[in-house]
Amino acid sequence: MQKNRQPDFAQWDEEQLPVASNKLHGGKHFAGLYAGEHVAATEFVIGATFVALGAATRDILLGLLIGNVLAVLSWTFLTAPIAVQTRLSLYTYLNKIAGDTMTLVYNWANAIIFTVISAAMITVSASAIRFIFDIPAQLNWYSTHPGFLLIVVLVGSIVVLIATYGFNTVADFSSICAPWLFTLFIAGALALLPALAHEVIGVTAITNFNQFVLIGDQSIWKGVTDTGEPGIGLMEVIGFAWAANTITHVGLIDMALLRYAKKASYGLYSSFGMLFGHYIAWIAAGIMGAGAAVLLRQPVSSLDPGDVAYYALGASGFVIIIIAGLTTANANLYRAGLAAQAIFTNHSRRRNTMVVGIFTVIIACFPFVFSKMLPLLTYAGLIVVPVGAIVFAEHFLFPKIGLTRYWAQYQQLVTSKPALIAWGMGLFLGFGLNAVNFMSFYYLFIPTWFFTLVVYTWLAKRSGADQNYTSEIAQEKQLQEEIRVFQVQKSREEKVQYVDDSILSKLLGALSIACLLVIAILAMNTMFASPNMEVYQRNKEQFHHIAFLCTIGYFVFAYWKLRREKALIK
Repeated sequence: MQKNRQPDFAQWDEEQLPVASNKLHGGKHFAGLYAGEHVAATEFVIGATFVALGAATRDILLGLLIGNVLAVLSWTFLTAPIAVQTRLSLYTYLNKIAGDTMTLVYNWANAIIFTVISAAMITVSASAIRFIFDIPAQLNWYSTHPGFLLIVVLVGSIVVLIATYGFNTVADFSSICAPWLFTLFIAGALALLPALAHEVIGVTAITNFNQFVLIGDQSIWKGVTDTGEPGIGLMEVIGFAWAANTITHVGLIDMALLRYAKKASYGLYSSFGMLFGHYIAWIAAGIMGAGAAVLLRQPVSSLDPGDVAYYALGASGFVIIIIAGLTTANANLYRAGLAAQAIFTNHSRRRNTMVVGIFTVIIACFPFVFSKMLPLLTYAGLIVVPVGAIVFAEHFLFPKIGLTRYWAQYQQLVTSKPALIAWGMGLFLGFGLNAVNFMSFYYLFIPTWFFTLVVYTWLAKRSGADQNYTSEIAQEKQLQEEIRVFQVQKSREEKVQYVDDSILSKLLGALSIACLLVIAILAMNTMFASPNMEVYQRNKEQFHHIAFLCTIGYFVFAYWKLRREKALIK
């Protein structure tokens, strides 16, 4: 009898295999990746949204902290452990659990969701560049200026190019941008606080925290909406911050990123995005939006990100909108490419990402995608969360209650009816509760997640998840071992990268840090050394000019250092 031949793993797309041990990354990669993605252009919009929703200052300061900590814990205890234990993206892992039919539907949904999110970020970046060329703001659902369309195509091409090169390129790009983005958000807020202080308390200097709260209450987070109605409270702010990224943590989409982590505890590195981005950057964006509104004598709602960034940061504001949009668009287009690759398995991830990128650029030509960004994120999260519950149940719960993981695959089911039904029932519950206003929309993912988990577990047991699959489990273990051996052999043929500890690299690193320090010092000088509006205007102009030069210097030095590190391959 002829023995079964070992699968030719060399013919498999790398994205369909578990991440090899030599491809894993340390915490620095994830700190940069999360900070780069979540200190983004959307922060200008969301920061202004809290102002429009009428949140109060103390609710913002406390609520955003609690909500973002909950988000970090979700990444750490839900997403990261499954990603590290499987080393697979959700798109690939779901196929082992739910079969081809549900996986196909789910991957199409994700490809569309992340394509639209990427398109929105490209539109944001284009909004900054249109400011330079005096192209009017694009406020309709369609573009009214051919120059804006050209800008979108150029920016989109850069995003697609970076995303097609995969995780390492996306991570490298984010790791360079993240420190600068964070510095500029803080600097922009500091630079406009004196203008707000002068508007509220009649002086440009803020001497204590109570004055800051007073300025916030009267000019930024007033506790009421523009129509005078009571604004959202503490619980809504907490829910907003926690639910903003349910699609990636509770929905497990970030398995695609965290499968490269050496340890499950690296989920904590999401705090670089949540605490630096969604906490500090949202607060800073609110301050910048309110400050720009004061200087322009216009309501915050009438300003686009390009307006806000320019009046806060000068020429550097154009750069921050462009870079912040690119970092978010890159990560989401990478996810969209993974989803597409899981659909069109005969084509590489790079080719799928390129095709998805073309559609992304086309969608980005329609500015309405940006104006509908927040509803898109919240509804997308509600769509994905039930699937996260199904995967969590199968991966963690089933082994503890006597059910078998991958039972649908062992039964060779094309469609896992329990998974498909549970997903549908979860969606019906979530959107049904929203329709009857049962609870705050921001918390709907919680009952939806638990409900789906219980329903799927019950249906799976009735469909045979409690049967004996001893031989199938043994074959699965053998397959995983064969994959491991293949990857070890392949790793021996690959080049090894060494740490660059040369004096030149250390000097480049020091110079890039020095550029950021100069920006921060000048921003603090504008904030704390402006006794009146005349001096404030001079300090702000000086800050704008030198910050732009330091921005150029930072990217030159940081990129030069990165290229040297990449060149040290033996």
